[in-house]
Amino acid sequence: MTNNDIFKKLRVALQLRDDQIVEILQLVDFRMSKGELGNFFRDEKHPKYMECGDQVLRNFLNGLVIHLRGTKENPKNPQEVIKSHKSNTDNNKKIDEKPKTVFPKKKPIPKKQTPKTPVIEKVNYKNGKKK
Repeated sequence: MTNNDIFKKLRVALQLRDDQIVEILQLVDFRMSKGELGNFFRDEKHPKYMECGDQVLRNFLNGLVIHLRGTKENPKNPQEVIKSHKSNTDNNKKIDEKPKTVFPKKKPIPKKQTPKTPVIEKVNYKNGKKK
């Protein structure tokens, strides 16, 4: 199992978005953009795939400890932090979902019944073929 696999599984298990992972990495003074981070989560066959190094995973895990447990001066309950992630993702889903507009049913417009006159004419095509 590679570092990329571990990183992907942690991201899914903790329901973390890219911007949250960037914030976690900044807790340990490790700067990384969303684009660089996205390269770790790509398929191995993708041309922009990057191997996640030990340093990146180590800094992420150290930042995750600080993010979930807090510091000695300001301890946190990890369960509450995880629940806040779930509520944030639920709120984002609600924001992304557009409310369905309900239109009132229209009354059918009665059609005028006019007698149809068939239009049949013999058409001579001149396409250059001789019979």
